[in-house]
Amino acid sequence: MSYMQSRFSALLILMMLVPLIAACGSAPTADPGPTSAVPAPTTVSDPTTPADAPLVPTPPTSGSSEAPTAEPTAISLDPDYLQFGVVAHLYYTDRERVLQLTRNAGFDWVRQQIYWRDIEDPVNGIWAWDEIDPIVATANAYGVRLLVNVVRSPTAYSATNGLPDDPATFANFMAVLAERYKGQIHAYEIWNEPNLAHETGGTITTADVGRYVEMLKLAYERIKAIDPDALVLAAASSSSAVTNPSVALSDREFYQAMYTYNGGEVRNYFDIQAVHPGGAANPPDTLWPDNPSFIEGCEPAPDRCWNDDSTHYFRHIEKVRGWMEEYGMADKRVWITEYGWATPNVTPGYEFGNFVSLEQQAEYITGAMRRTFELYPFVGNMFLWNMNFAVTKAENGLDPNHEQGSFGILNPDWSPRPSFLAVQSTIAELKAQQGR
Repeated sequence: MSYMQSRFSALLILMMLVPLIAACGSAPTADPGPTSAVPAPTTVSDPTTPADAPLVPTPPTSGSSEAPTAEPTAISLDPDYLQFGVVAHLYYTDRERVLQLTRNAGFDWVRQQIYWRDIEDPVNGIWAWDEIDPIVATANAYGVRLLVNVVRSPTAYSATNGLPDDPATFANFMAVLAERYKGQIHAYEIWNEPNLAHETGGTITTADVGRYVEMLKLAYERIKAIDPDALVLAAASSSSAVTNPSVALSDREFYQAMYTYNGGEVRNYFDIQAVHPGGAANPPDTLWPDNPSFIEGCEPAPDRCWNDDSTHYFRHIEKVRGWMEEYGMADKRVWITEYGWATPNVTPGYEFGNFVSLEQQAEYITGAMRRTFELYPFVGNMFLWNMNFAVTKAENGLDPNHEQGSFGILNPDWSPRPSFLAVQSTIAELKAQQGR
C-alpha cells in the first residue's frame, strides 16, 4: 500500500474534499482591485469550513494616500507553539480564495514578498498602494498573520535593484510601511537570500554582508520605534555551498560574516533568524555525509545527484543552528521561511524535482513538519514554499510546470494536490498535540 493510501482512507479524503470544493468550486475571479469589499471569515474550529459571513470595511481606492482601516483580526498565538505558515502570491489573483484555502489547510501565517521598487518611485514622488493595501486588509480579515519579505531597490537607489547604495533609503521605506500597516503586518523579513549575487546587485563578497548588516540595523531601529510588537527577521541565506563572486557566497561564510561583523553587533538588531533549508529530492530525515540519501533513477551528470553536500538536505538547518551557537546567537529563535520539495518540472537547475512524485512531496513535507515539531525546539515557525504559484502561472499564460509551480500544493486549476490534504491533516494533528 502506498504512503497516501495508508495515510488517507477514501472516506477521509472525501470528507476533506467536500469543504475544499466549496471554497474552490467556481472559476477564479478577476483581481477585485482596491475598491472591492473583502469577505470576513467566520470563526470556526474546523479548518476546512469555508467562509460565509458579512463584509468588512472596503480598502481605500487606488491612489489613496490613506492607510487601510480594517481592524486586524488575527488570533493571538502562544510564542511557545510551533506555528505554521505558507508562502503565497496574493498579487493580481483571487486573494480571498487563496486566504480561505490557507485557513482551510490550518496555516497560521502567510508570507508575501513585495518589491520595494514597485511601491516607491522616488524620482517622481509616487507611491503605489493599490495592490498592497487590499493584500494587507484581506489577510487581516481572514485572521491570517502576515509576514512581509521586502526586496528589490528602486533603480534610483540601486542601478541593479540590489541592496541600496545608501541603507538609510531602505530604513525610510520600512518606516513608511510600519506606520501605514502598524498592527496589520506582524513580521518583516529584511531582504531575501542576500548571499546570492543576483539578490545583492550582481556580485557578492564578504564585504557585502557588512552592507547588509548596516541596512538591517537601520531598518530594525525604524520599525521598532513605530511598531514595537512587529517582529524583525534577519534574512535567510540561500542553502548553498558555492562561493563565487558572480554567483553566491556559501551560507557558512555568509552567516559567519554576518555574526562577526563589527564585533557581532547584529545580535542587537533582529528578533528571529530566517533559514531556508534545501531539500532537493532527499527525504527530510537524511543528511550527508552520515546518512545520505540515494535518489533512485538519478544518473549523476556530471558528478552528483544533489545528495553530496548537506546544503541539499532539510536537515542542513542543524548546521545553521550550530553556527548560530558557535557565534553567540543561540538566544535567537529560528523561523524557516521557505522549505519544500519540487515535483517534475521544466526548469533547468531544478531537475531534482523529476525524482519526487506528488505522493513523495506530501510525505516529505509532513515528515519535515513532524521532525521540526519533535526535534527542533529552536524553531518557532515554518513557512511552506508554496501555496498557489502553479495557479498564478496558469492565470498569466505561463507554464505551470515551471519549478515555482512544481513546489506548490495546489494544481493550476486550484484543485488540491496530495500535499495539500496531507498538510491539512498533519497541522490539525500537531495543533491538537499543542492543545490548540
